[in-house]
Amino acid sequence: MNARVLDGEIITTRQDDVRAYDGVRTRRVLAFVIDYIIVGLLTIPFAILVLLLGLLTFGLGWALFGILVPLVALTYVWFTLGSKDQATTGMKLMSLRLERLDGRPVDSIFAVVHSVLFWAGNVILTPLILLVTLFADRKRTLHDLLLGTVVIRTDR
Repeated sequence: MNARVLDGEIITTRQDDVRAYDGVRTRRVLAFVIDYIIVGLLTIPFAILVLLLGLLTFGLGWALFGILVPLVALTYVWFTLGSKDQATTGMKLMSLRLERLDGRPVDSIFAVVHSVLFWAGNVILTPLILLVTLFADRKRTLHDLLLGTVVIRTDR
């Protein structure tokens, strides 16, 4: 870990340690796959509830199927990435953590904004999301650059 002086106090940060970024790109992809398997499994019981609601409302409730997966995914991100661990379950399994460059903790709203920018970026600029990591400092993605965040390894 590197140290720097701030207001006469020595501050050490993992963000300055190059070892914290070794293998981050691959681990992020694997964490994404794990997280969306989890989101898929969490969607099943809610889909059953929407199915039953649709039967009770003569089909009107089935309109909720259009927003079901995004709603479950955003709720999942809200409670995992927005927690004190600052990592989703997949990120924890891959020993990753999202950190803000300004040092403030990642709260629930910030985590949801991070996720929404990720998906918006994928819809509009699919190849750029991962290509940016090849050239950006600290292997940051496009939405990381926009929000001032970085993903680091917690096991180093």
